[in-house]
Amino acid sequence: MSYASGMQGTMDSADTEAAPADTTAALPDYLLDPNAVMKDLNAKWRYNQPPDYTNTRKVWAQTKTQNHTAASLPSLVENLVKNWEVEASFKLDISEWRTIDHPNFNFSINGSAPVTGEYMLKVGTYNAILTANEYYSPEKSDFSSSHKTFKRMMPTFAWEVLEVYSGPPTVSFKWRHWGVMKNDYVGINDKGEKVTIPAHSGEIDIQGIAVAKVDSAVRLQAVEIFYDPLEMFRQIAKKSNVKKTKLSTEIDEKRLHLPSLSYVSASRSYVTVADSQYGGRKDHHIPDNFFLFKEDSRKPLLIGGDCSASTSIGRLVK
Repeated sequence: MSYASGMQGTMDSADTEAAPADTTAALPDYLLDPNAVMKDLNAKWRYNQPPDYTNTRKVWAQTKTQNHTAASLPSLVENLVKNWEVEASFKLDISEWRTIDHPNFNFSINGSAPVTGEYMLKVGTYNAILTANEYYSPEKSDFSSSHKTFKRMMPTFAWEVLEVYSGPPTVSFKWRHWGVMKNDYVGINDKGEKVTIPAHSGEIDIQGIAVAKVDSAVRLQAVEIFYDPLEMFRQIAKKSNVKKTKLSTEIDEKRLHLPSLSYVSASRSYVTVADSQYGGRKDHHIPDNFFLFKEDSRKPLLIGGDCSASTSIGRLVK
Protein backbone atom coordinates (compact mmCIF):
# COMPACT_ATOMS: atom_id res chain seq x y z
CA MET A 1 0.00 0.00 0.00
CA SER A 2 1.36 3.44 -0.92
CA TYR A 3 1.64 6.28 1.59
CA ALA A 4 -0.97 8.20 -0.40
CA SER A 5 -3.50 5.38 -0.22
CA GLY A 6 -2.90 5.15 3.52
CA MET A 7 -3.47 8.87 3.79
CA GLN A 8 -6.57 8.53 1.64
CA GLY A 9 -7.88 6.04 4.17
CA THR A 10 -8.27 8.88 6.65
CA MET A 11 -10.67 10.78 4.38
CA ASP A 12 -13.85 9.24 5.74
CA SER A 13 -12.88 9.86 9.34
CA ALA A 14 -11.56 13.33 8.45
CA ASP A 15 -11.16 15.39 11.64
CA THR A 16 -13.21 13.22 13.96
CA GLU A 17 -11.22 10.00 14.12
CA ALA A 18 -7.57 9.07 13.97
CA ALA A 19 -6.37 6.73 11.26
CA PRO A 20 -5.86 3.07 12.24
CA ALA A 21 -2.51 2.37 13.91
CA ASP A 22 -1.37 0.02 11.15
CA THR A 23 -1.94 2.81 8.62
CA THR A 24 -0.08 5.53 10.51
CA ALA A 25 2.88 3.23 11.13
CA ALA A 26 3.49 3.22 7.39
CA LEU A 27 3.33 6.99 7.01
CA PRO A 28 6.50 9.13 6.75
CA ASP A 29 7.51 11.13 9.81
CA TYR A 30 6.86 14.49 8.15
CA LEU A 31 3.12 13.65 8.12
CA LEU A 32 2.97 12.72 11.79
CA ASP A 33 5.33 15.22 13.41
CA PRO A 34 5.41 18.97 12.54
CA ASN A 35 9.05 19.10 13.64
CA ALA A 36 10.25 15.97 11.85
CA VAL A 37 12.69 17.54 9.40
CA MET A 38 14.33 19.57 12.17
CA LYS A 39 15.71 16.26 13.43
CA ASP A 40 17.84 15.96 10.28
CA LEU A 41 20.93 17.05 12.17
CA ASN A 42 23.35 16.31 9.34
CA ALA A 43 21.53 18.50 6.83
CA LYS A 44 23.04 21.77 5.58
CA TRP A 45 21.15 24.28 7.69
CA ARG A 46 21.09 28.02 7.00
CA TYR A 47 22.61 28.90 10.36
CA ASN A 48 24.57 25.67 10.76
CA GLN A 49 21.89 24.12 12.94
CA PRO A 50 18.15 23.38 12.80
CA PRO A 51 15.89 26.36 13.56
CA ASP A 52 14.10 26.72 16.88
CA TYR A 53 10.31 26.80 16.44
CA THR A 54 9.54 26.44 20.15
CA ASN A 55 7.84 29.83 20.49
CA THR A 56 5.92 29.49 17.24
CA ARG A 57 4.62 26.06 18.18
CA LYS A 58 3.64 27.39 21.62
CA VAL A 59 1.67 30.27 20.10
CA TRP A 60 0.04 27.83 17.68
CA ALA A 61 -1.09 25.59 20.54
CA GLN A 62 -2.45 28.52 22.55
CA THR A 63 -4.24 30.46 19.79
CA LYS A 64 -5.22 27.98 17.06
CA THR A 65 -8.89 27.71 16.14
CA GLN A 66 -8.89 24.02 15.21
CA ASN A 67 -8.13 20.89 17.22
CA HIS A 68 -7.49 18.17 14.68
CA THR A 69 -7.35 14.58 15.87
CA ALA A 70 -3.84 13.15 15.62
CA ALA A 71 -3.28 11.34 12.31
CA SER A 72 -6.56 12.64 10.85
CA LEU A 73 -6.34 14.03 7.33
CA PRO A 74 -6.23 17.72 8.40
CA SER A 75 -3.47 16.88 10.89
CA LEU A 76 -1.42 15.05 8.26
CA VAL A 77 -1.77 17.93 5.79
CA GLU A 78 -0.86 20.47 8.45
CA ASN A 79 2.29 18.57 9.40
CA LEU A 80 3.33 18.15 5.77
CA VAL A 81 3.11 21.87 5.06
CA LYS A 82 4.84 22.84 8.31
CA ASN A 83 7.79 20.57 7.54
CA TRP A 84 7.96 21.86 3.98
CA GLU A 85 8.07 25.46 5.23
CA VAL A 86 10.97 24.61 7.53
CA GLU A 87 12.91 22.99 4.70
CA ALA A 88 12.21 25.80 2.23
CA SER A 89 13.32 28.42 4.75
CA PHE A 90 16.31 26.75 6.37
CA LYS A 91 17.71 23.81 4.40
CA LEU A 92 20.33 25.21 2.04
CA ASP A 93 20.65 22.10 -0.12
CA ILE A 94 17.39 21.51 -1.96
CA SER A 95 18.34 17.87 -2.53
CA GLU A 96 17.83 17.42 1.23
CA TRP A 97 14.21 18.61 1.15
CA ARG A 98 12.29 15.45 2.04
CA THR A 99 8.82 16.93 1.62
CA ILE A 100 8.89 17.48 -2.16
CA ASP A 101 8.97 15.31 -5.27
CA HIS A 102 12.08 16.95 -6.73
CA PRO A 103 11.62 16.42 -10.50
CA ASN A 104 8.01 17.61 -10.40
CA PHE A 105 7.88 20.28 -7.72
CA ASN A 106 6.63 23.77 -8.53
CA PHE A 107 4.81 26.54 -6.73
CA SER A 108 2.42 29.28 -7.87
CA ILE A 109 0.39 32.13 -6.42
CA ASN A 110 -3.08 33.12 -7.62
CA GLY A 111 -2.72 31.45 -11.00
CA SER A 112 0.67 32.99 -11.81
CA ALA A 113 3.40 31.14 -13.68
CA PRO A 114 4.80 28.39 -11.43
CA VAL A 115 8.29 28.73 -9.99
CA THR A 116 10.76 26.03 -8.98
CA GLY A 117 12.06 25.08 -5.57
CA GLU A 118 15.44 26.46 -6.59
CA TYR A 119 13.84 29.85 -7.21
CA MET A 120 12.17 29.78 -3.81
CA LEU A 121 15.46 28.85 -2.16
CA LYS A 122 17.14 31.79 -3.89
CA VAL A 123 14.63 34.58 -3.22
CA GLY A 124 13.12 33.31 0.03
CA THR A 125 9.73 32.04 1.07
CA TYR A 126 8.32 35.52 1.74
CA ASN A 127 9.42 36.89 -1.63
CA ALA A 128 8.02 33.84 -3.39
CA ILE A 129 4.48 34.47 -2.13
CA LEU A 130 4.30 38.29 -2.04
CA THR A 131 3.73 40.79 -4.85
CA ALA A 132 5.17 44.29 -5.18
CA ASN A 133 3.03 46.98 -3.55
CA GLU A 134 3.18 50.33 -1.75
CA TYR A 135 4.53 48.67 1.41
CA TYR A 136 6.91 46.00 0.14
CA SER A 137 8.60 44.77 -3.02
CA PRO A 138 10.15 41.30 -3.46
CA GLU A 139 12.23 42.73 -6.30
CA LYS A 140 13.91 45.12 -3.87
CA SER A 141 14.64 42.56 -1.18
CA ASP A 142 16.54 39.30 -0.86
CA PHE A 143 16.18 36.20 1.29
CA SER A 144 18.00 37.64 4.28
CA SER A 145 16.42 41.10 4.30
CA SER A 146 12.90 39.72 3.76
CA HIS A 147 13.16 37.44 6.77
CA LYS A 148 14.54 40.29 8.88
CA THR A 149 11.66 42.54 7.81
CA PHE A 150 8.89 40.14 8.76
CA LYS A 151 10.40 38.12 11.60
CA ARG A 152 11.51 41.23 13.48
CA MET A 153 8.03 42.72 13.13
CA MET A 154 6.22 39.50 13.99
CA PRO A 155 8.48 37.11 15.96
CA THR A 156 6.03 34.21 15.62
CA PHE A 157 3.86 33.49 12.59
CA ALA A 158 1.81 30.40 13.34
CA TRP A 159 0.00 28.36 10.68
CA GLU A 160 -2.90 25.93 10.75
CA VAL A 161 -5.19 24.00 8.43
CA LEU A 162 -8.79 25.11 8.84
CA GLU A 163 -10.51 22.58 6.61
CA VAL A 164 -9.56 19.92 4.07
CA TYR A 165 -11.82 19.61 1.03
CA SER A 166 -10.21 16.69 -0.80
CA GLY A 167 -7.57 14.05 -0.20
CA PRO A 168 -4.65 12.77 -2.27
CA PRO A 169 -3.48 12.83 -4.94
CA THR A 170 -4.92 16.37 -5.11
CA VAL A 171 -5.26 17.86 -1.65
CA SER A 172 -7.27 21.07 -1.39
CA PHE A 173 -7.60 22.89 1.90
CA LYS A 174 -8.20 26.20 3.64
CA TRP A 175 -5.44 27.62 5.84
CA ARG A 176 -4.79 30.38 8.36
CA HIS A 177 -1.52 32.25 9.10
CA TRP A 178 -1.38 34.56 12.12
CA GLY A 179 0.81 36.43 14.56
CA VAL A 180 1.12 39.68 16.53
CA MET A 181 2.79 42.87 15.29
CA LYS A 182 5.12 43.34 18.25
CA ASN A 183 7.77 45.49 16.55
CA ASP A 184 7.85 48.16 13.85
CA TYR A 185 7.54 47.16 10.22
CA VAL A 186 10.45 48.34 8.06
CA GLY A 187 10.61 47.42 4.37
CA ILE A 188 11.28 48.72 0.86
CA ASN A 189 8.27 49.28 -1.40
CA ASP A 190 7.70 49.10 -5.16
CA LYS A 191 8.97 52.68 -5.60
CA GLY A 192 12.20 52.01 -3.76
CA GLU A 193 11.03 53.93 -0.70
CA LYS A 194 11.76 52.87 2.85
CA VAL A 195 8.44 52.17 4.58
CA THR A 196 8.19 52.35 8.37
CA ILE A 197 5.02 51.47 10.28
CA PRO A 198 4.95 51.61 14.11
CA ALA A 199 3.98 48.43 15.91
CA HIS A 200 0.34 48.36 17.01
CA SER A 201 0.52 45.10 19.04
CA GLY A 202 -2.53 43.81 17.21
CA GLU A 203 -3.06 40.46 15.53
CA ILE A 204 -2.21 39.85 11.88
CA ASP A 205 -4.48 37.14 10.51
CA ILE A 206 -4.59 36.03 6.88
CA GLN A 207 -6.38 33.10 5.28
CA GLY A 208 -6.35 31.40 1.92
CA ILE A 209 -6.86 28.26 -0.12
CA ALA A 210 -4.23 25.78 -1.29
CA VAL A 211 -4.39 23.02 -3.89
CA ALA A 212 -1.47 20.61 -3.69
CA LYS A 213 -0.74 17.58 -5.82
CA VAL A 214 1.24 14.89 -4.01
CA ASP A 215 2.98 11.71 -5.12
CA SER A 216 2.62 8.20 -3.69
CA ALA A 217 4.93 9.13 -0.80
CA VAL A 218 2.78 12.21 -0.08
CA ARG A 219 5.51 14.58 -1.18
CA LEU A 220 4.51 17.91 -2.67
CA GLN A 221 4.53 18.20 -6.45
CA ALA A 222 2.49 21.17 -7.70
CA VAL A 223 1.39 23.66 -5.04
CA GLU A 224 -1.10 26.41 -5.88
CA ILE A 225 -1.86 29.12 -3.32
CA PHE A 226 -4.85 31.44 -3.59
CA TYR A 227 -5.09 34.41 -1.22
CA ASP A 228 -5.05 38.22 -1.06
CA PRO A 229 -1.35 39.19 -0.78
CA LEU A 230 -2.26 42.73 0.33
CA GLU A 231 -4.39 41.66 3.28
CA MET A 232 -1.40 41.31 5.61
CA PHE A 233 -0.20 44.82 4.77
CA ARG A 234 -3.66 46.32 5.26
CA GLN A 235 -3.65 44.84 8.75
CA ILE A 236 -0.10 46.04 9.41
CA ALA A 237 -1.02 49.59 8.34
CA LYS A 238 -4.53 49.65 9.81
CA LYS A 239 -3.83 52.79 11.86
CA SER A 240 -2.62 54.63 8.74
CA ASN A 241 0.54 55.99 10.40
CA VAL A 242 2.78 54.96 7.53
CA LYS A 243 6.07 56.76 6.95
CA LYS A 244 7.72 56.61 3.53
CA THR A 245 11.19 58.03 2.90
CA LYS A 246 13.34 58.04 -0.18
CA LEU A 247 16.62 56.18 0.15
CA SER A 248 19.55 58.56 -0.13
CA THR A 249 21.60 58.60 -3.31
CA GLU A 250 25.08 60.01 -2.89
CA ILE A 251 26.89 59.78 -6.21
CA ASP A 252 29.85 61.84 -7.33
CA GLU A 253 31.35 60.77 -10.64
CA LYS A 254 29.85 57.33 -10.26
CA ARG A 255 31.16 56.94 -6.71
CA LEU A 256 29.05 56.12 -3.69
CA HIS A 257 30.74 57.44 -0.55
CA LEU A 258 30.17 55.14 2.39
CA PRO A 259 31.20 55.71 6.01
CA SER A 260 33.82 53.58 7.68
CA LEU A 261 31.93 50.36 8.09
CA SER A 262 32.04 46.88 9.48
CA TYR A 263 29.88 45.27 6.83
CA VAL A 264 27.85 45.97 3.74
CA SER A 265 24.49 44.30 3.23
CA ALA A 266 23.39 44.67 -0.38
CA SER A 267 20.18 43.76 -2.13
CA ARG A 268 19.18 44.19 -5.76
CA SER A 269 18.32 47.88 -5.37
CA TYR A 270 19.89 49.31 -2.24
CA VAL A 271 22.78 48.90 0.14
CA THR A 272 22.69 49.21 3.91
CA VAL A 273 25.91 50.12 5.66
CA ALA A 274 26.53 49.84 9.37
CA ASP A 275 29.22 51.43 11.51
CA SER A 276 30.12 49.03 14.30
CA GLN A 277 31.70 51.79 16.37
CA TYR A 278 28.60 54.00 16.53
CA GLY A 279 25.90 51.49 15.74
CA GLY A 280 24.66 53.70 12.91
CA ARG A 281 22.83 52.41 9.86
CA LYS A 282 21.96 54.12 6.60
CA ASP A 283 20.36 53.01 3.36
CA HIS A 284 21.75 54.06 0.00
CA HIS A 285 19.85 53.55 -3.24
CA ILE A 286 21.66 51.79 -6.08
CA PRO A 287 20.51 53.31 -9.41
CA ASP A 288 19.31 51.02 -12.17
CA ASN A 289 22.03 49.35 -14.24
CA PHE A 290 24.77 50.13 -11.71
CA PHE A 291 26.85 47.67 -9.72
CA LEU A 292 28.49 48.21 -6.35
CA PHE A 293 32.22 47.51 -6.04
CA LYS A 294 34.66 47.70 -3.19
CA GLU A 295 37.17 50.42 -3.92
CA ASP A 296 40.07 47.98 -4.12
CA SER A 297 38.29 45.25 -6.05
CA ARG A 298 37.37 44.56 -9.66
CA LYS A 299 34.57 42.22 -8.66
CA PRO A 300 31.16 43.55 -7.61
CA LEU A 301 29.99 42.95 -4.08
CA LEU A 302 27.78 39.93 -3.65
CA ILE A 303 24.29 41.24 -4.27
CA GLY A 304 21.89 39.57 -1.93
CA GLY A 305 24.12 38.84 1.03
CA ASP A 306 26.34 40.30 3.71
CA CYS A 307 29.83 41.21 2.56
CA SER A 308 32.75 42.08 4.78
CA ALA A 309 34.43 45.34 3.84
CA SER A 310 37.24 47.38 5.32
CA THR A 311 37.26 50.24 2.82
CA SER A 312 35.44 53.52 3.36
CA ILE A 313 34.54 53.97 -0.31
CA GLY A 314 32.24 51.97 -2.55
CA ARG A 315 32.34 52.46 -6.32
CA LEU A 316 29.21 52.46 -8.46
CA VAL A 317 29.97 51.41 -12.01
CA LYS A 318 27.39 51.34 -14.76
